[in-house]
Amino acid sequence: MAKATAVPGKKLLFPQDHTLIMIDHQSQMAFATKSIDAVLLRNNAGLVASAAKVFNVSTIVTSVAEKSFSGPVFDEIKDVFPKAEVIDRTTMNSWEDPNIVAAVNAIGKSRIVLAGLWTSVCIVGPALSALDQGFEVFVIADACGDVSDEAHKLAMDRMIAAGAQPMTSLQYLLELQRDWARGETYDATVAASVKHGGAYGLGLIYAKSMFNAQEGH
Repeated sequence: MAKATAVPGKKLLFPQDHTLIMIDHQSQMAFATKSIDAVLLRNNAGLVASAAKVFNVSTIVTSVAEKSFSGPVFDEIKDVFPKAEVIDRTTMNSWEDPNIVAAVNAIGKSRIVLAGLWTSVCIVGPALSALDQGFEVFVIADACGDVSDEAHKLAMDRMIAAGAQPMTSLQYLLELQRDWARGETYDATVAASVKHGGAYGLGLIYAKSMFNAQEGH
């Protein structure tokens, strides 16, 4: 018979157990993205980057044809990682770029978290490739986008059918925090939620302003 214990399940993400790869969050790629509003997409990308920064997650930022076509990575990401090397590629599937896989291997973690544009090309490619090579893959669905709702949905369905696990940007942040008594990251988690957490962030502002209330206190 199963017995409950007060410990987190192994299927949850932990800050130290995965590599986050943020792929092609660039202007040209966003212009044709229709499955999510561009402002919301930028906000969610900023939330994911902020979560990775707060919890010191191993992070790879990559672009495609930055100088010749697609433009720079969103400021919401660059502001969080101002000194990060952005690995530029020609391959649509970043997993086929030797510099990307070298970075993944240098970090040496068996879990991969993906977010980027477009879902059906630049996310499906590395997701299926990583799964094929024995990695566990998570996809932050609302920090991805595609040229239509159908393209995004079918891409997510395809990856989930292959074994990828979907999540959202706010879920990613809160799953890494998981306990409001974790004081060393509490303030930064709340700050990221206030800045990028939409209505949830507004709720935090209201509670603090009106009642001096805090999560877990």
